[in-house]
Amino acid sequence: MSMTFAELLAPMPPEQFFAEFHDRKPLHIRGGAAKFAHVLSWRQINRLLDMTHVWSSQSLKLVLDGKPVAPEEYCTRATSRDNDQVMQPVAARIRDWVAKGASVVLNDVDSLTPGLAAVSHALEAAGLGKAQGNVYISWQSHKAFPAHYDTHDVWAVQVEGEKTWNVWDGRADWPIPHPAFRTESQAQHEQQKGRLREKVLLKAGDILYLPRGWYHDALAEAPASVHVAFGLHAPLGLDLLNILHERALYDVEFRKPLPRQDGSAAAKFALTSRAQQLAQRLAELARDPKVMAALEQFVAGYRFDRGGNDLLAARGLAAPEAAATGGEDAPAFKVLAPGAKPVRRGADWVLKTATGALPLAPPEAEAAGWILARPDVAEPELRAAHPAVDAAALLARLREAGLLAAA
Repeated sequence: MSMTFAELLAPMPPEQFFAEFHDRKPLHIRGGAAKFAHVLSWRQINRLLDMTHVWSSQSLKLVLDGKPVAPEEYCTRATSRDNDQVMQPVAARIRDWVAKGASVVLNDVDSLTPGLAAVSHALEAAGLGKAQGNVYISWQSHKAFPAHYDTHDVWAVQVEGEKTWNVWDGRADWPIPHPAFRTESQAQHEQQKGRLREKVLLKAGDILYLPRGWYHDALAEAPASVHVAFGLHAPLGLDLLNILHERALYDVEFRKPLPRQDGSAAAKFALTSRAQQLAQRLAELARDPKVMAALEQFVAGYRFDRGGNDLLAARGLAAPEAAATGGEDAPAFKVLAPGAKPVRRGADWVLKTATGALPLAPPEAEAAGWILARPDVAEPELRAAHPAVDAAALLARLREAGLLAAA
């Protein structure tokens, strides 16, 4: 499964994004319900949550109306497979908190499904930095977080339901993940967020881009909302200092002791002069072709290593193309028109679609109603529930009519 940056941005060309929006201002791109159906579904969310040992109180968090739920309230002490003591989430306790309206946050998921990895790759391939993804599952009228900014660019990909985002005028000056930017109170944030710039309703298939430091908050509008926030951590000017530090190790001037200080004017002058000399030497090193080559390579390769495993091909037991075509048990299809129902017209049954009416035989009408009452469906499930129907053919017709999309 793959996705390009152009496909992610469509219908906006990447050239327009970089010329007008990147690191400049927010952007809302509307898509269709099918656009991100392959990225994450309720079925995949439940499968991920059932991978018990993946999660801890750090990787899975609950937030209720702006307040974090204490790990002790939804986790139990357990021994990991590495024999470490961890706080492990308990499904029954999570259900109880979700019933109260608690949002579920799944951290560092950017490689956990082929769809999530595809979006991560598209963003990183565009040179935007290292992509780190968190899933936010929230419920109508329950806000998880108050107004805040992030220390990285945010790409919010809406995969289920709807969510309203308040985008404020305020922007912090390129904050970084350092304690110096973690000490502000919520009262300071409320003062610094400025006036409301716009309200953005994100629907399934939409993207919201927020440059680093831009103030925002969000509230679910549909009964259930799922979005994936991809945080893009770009290389910074501070990274050049790290490269210069490595280079300075081999420069004798930086290994010499600084002038001893005894409080005299001469000693202070000597220290000031040495500092100016070293600053000038740093400027010279920054122009060194080897330093620039190292910096260029660092920026161009600033992304996470992900994927690339092909064990059968590595042993010569399968061609790479064949080894890469494996997948989960059976393909699932996301329902794009939840609540739609076949209706009877005389002796016939039809299903209204965006392009017209889809005629159905009575068994197909019953099966279609069953499908459309679910968030997603796989062919084996349909065959088991409605054995009198040609499952593959019905799914194909519903997909062609725009009612289903591959998930």
